[in-house]
Amino acid sequence: MKVLVTGVKGQLGYDVVKVLKSRNIDCLGADIEEFDITDADMTRKFISDYNPDVVVHCSAYTAVDNAEDNIDICRAVNVNGPENIAKVCRELDCKMIYISTDYVFPGTGDKFYEVDDPTGPLGQYGMTKLDGEKAVMANLDKYFIVRISWVFGINGNNFVKTMLRVGKDRDELNVVYDQIGSPTYTADLSVLLCNMLETEKYGIYHATNEGICSWADFTEEIFKIAGYDTKVNRVTTEEYGAKAPRPKNSRMSKKSLDDAGFARLPDWKDALARYIKEIG
Repeated sequence: MKVLVTGVKGQLGYDVVKVLKSRNIDCLGADIEEFDITDADMTRKFISDYNPDVVVHCSAYTAVDNAEDNIDICRAVNVNGPENIAKVCRELDCKMIYISTDYVFPGTGDKFYEVDDPTGPLGQYGMTKLDGEKAVMANLDKYFIVRISWVFGINGNNFVKTMLRVGKDRDELNVVYDQIGSPTYTADLSVLLCNMLETEKYGIYHATNEGICSWADFTEEIFKIAGYDTKVNRVTTEEYGAKAPRPKNSRMSKKSLDDAGFARLPDWKDALARYIKEIG
């Protein structure tokens, strides 16, 4: 088996390659230096030359606020890119894993979203990720669409690293308490993805770590593990203010994982403790 991983410089792509190599699976990690996913011809040539059995597509435009002003580039990366990859995968009879997001949902209410619940993204980022899903499904049968949220990993920047950095020197911080979801540790997720790609259990999945929390809860747990005394002031989404709208309810049901026989990811607190220990 040969696996191509896009976005290898990012948090998830880095960990997926790490797991594949640990399993002695032939893999190639690529990023913008290797090929531009928004260029259809370049994408076709690069992927065809490697001729993989699976493409794990981890690269994306994820700057949620900037997406509101940079619609064209966001759409090129999050919609045209996956479409270009899916078309080549179809030509090569190759599987594809597309990483999506909780932002495809409107985030209303307090129920857990099922994979087939109506979507309704609030901002440009979510809209483009949903259109990316549609592009993959329209061009390919052998796909896994995996929705995640609140990502943290070893390679790259994330919320946990930011809180550890600013919390060290601050007496208090304002953090939103009315957005509820689940963190996703890329080291855990990458194991699931590598298990998934060896199967033919195609479809849409939700794959965050178990348990739910608010951003304020998440921050308090970060500070607790790190031994910080920093006070967390709980504020509303409106009080905090952000350019792009955020879903307040990012609870996502894991029933699709259960039905396919895939193991759920560990609890988010367990994942966070392992992560903070890992980064020292």
